[in-house]
Amino acid sequence: MEATGSRKATVSCAFCGKLNRVDLARAAQKPVCGQCRRPIALDRPVRVSDADFDRVVADSQVPVLVDFYADWCGPCKMMAPVLDQVAHDRVGSVLVAKLDTDASQATARRFKIASIPTLIVFRGGREVARELGAIPRPRLEAMLNAALG
Repeated sequence: MEATGSRKATVSCAFCGKLNRVDLARAAQKPVCGQCRRPIALDRPVRVSDADFDRVVADSQVPVLVDFYADWCGPCKMMAPVLDQVAHDRVGSVLVAKLDTDASQATARRFKIASIPTLIVFRGGREVARELGAIPRPRLEAMLNAALG
């Protein structure tokens, strides 16, 4: 039985790519990868790809905010520091993820990503909110608050 207050999520190790099941409620204790023993940073956006997207989104017990972006996109670059701050401020209550639409085209097509950045909030594995383009932080926060409620 899970401890009261635990919020589990599956995330990929940034160093070796191994999927790890972590308790977001214990993010301050600095979890490490079960395979390579390197740190898993939960206070910043985690990378997802075609290979692990479904697992990360479906397994999360907290809402997952996914930034569909590309490295060459100016508005995506403008959103990056906002998303970094949201990931830091909401660690444990929201998982922030980034999906490179150039590298993970199958997932981008499946969600009909026609412009970037596109921000989608998933809850229980299902899409619950979507915003197109670079948006101000208050609008992003409102979208997340609605998803949490």
